[in-house]
Amino acid sequence: MKHYTNPDTTIWHGRVSNKYLYLHEKVRCIPLSEISEPPKKSIALLGYACDEGVKRNQGRIGAVKGPKTIKNSLAKFPNHLANTVLLHDTGAIVCKNGDMEAAQKELSKAVTILLEKKQFPIVLGGGHDMTYGHYNGIKTYLDSKKNKQTIGIINFDAHFDLRQNTNGNNSGTPFYQIAMESKKEDNTFNYLCLGIRKDANDRTLFEAAKELDVKYVLSDTFQMQFLDEINTWINAFIKTVDKVYVTIDLDGFSSAYAPGVSAPSPMGFTPEIVLECLKTTIGSGKLISLDIAEMNPKFDIDGQTAKLAASLLHHIIHTIY
Repeated sequence: MKHYTNPDTTIWHGRVSNKYLYLHEKVRCIPLSEISEPPKKSIALLGYACDEGVKRNQGRIGAVKGPKTIKNSLAKFPNHLANTVLLHDTGAIVCKNGDMEAAQKELSKAVTILLEKKQFPIVLGGGHDMTYGHYNGIKTYLDSKKNKQTIGIINFDAHFDLRQNTNGNNSGTPFYQIAMESKKEDNTFNYLCLGIRKDANDRTLFEAAKELDVKYVLSDTFQMQFLDEINTWINAFIKTVDKVYVTIDLDGFSSAYAPGVSAPSPMGFTPEIVLECLKTTIGSGKLISLDIAEMNPKFDIDGQTAKLAASLLHHIIHTIY
């Protein structure tokens, strides 16, 4: 694969126990071409080292180094996974010469391969433009099955990312691209966005959300005191689809928790509400794949955002299996 690099074993280091007490002792670095169907439950981490979409969207570049930084932070976390669960680092998709579209296509192929090999893919970014490639990888895999299955997207984010791509694709257009292709194929565009801020989306984006029948929860409602109502909306959304793809944009969190992102704001949501909603989503049994976007080490403070991303990952992998 032209836009791909093998896993970097030097990322995975930390306190040594010789008893698999830490995730750097648990993980196995295996190139994508060598991934095989496991005898056990298996999670595959895949990087998306690309911030070309952020650059095109006039954001702060630096997220290209996000995948390695998240993996390095996760390496030091304790391992509570059962021996029957495998954890793989399968390398990273990279963007060469600004060719984001080629990187997205490679990501799509990689996600399809991982699903075919019975892995649970977790993609680490990198710009949110990875959603377009990630979604299409899931879709290709599901379309190969006899029974057609619908995909619901749950996005934890301050932004709709529904900008029109008339002037080209970027990190702000992926959901619009998916919506247009769904319309062309006469498929329903199933999109729930949690944490939307009015100060982060202009009027035309709210109009686009209404026109495309996007479900969303505003930031002033996406709070712990409204958890029961939020879970009711999540469950209602999940009931309408066969599979769920979750994407977490780190710039949706308050910059008090996530300063190292492409578009920071102090007005974002808290980790607690996301963790609770993830429990609900994972508990549905419909989650097929997940990603974390917009990790930007260039602007991180004391590794705080990387630790947040790693903590989210730690929770997710220990909740899935």
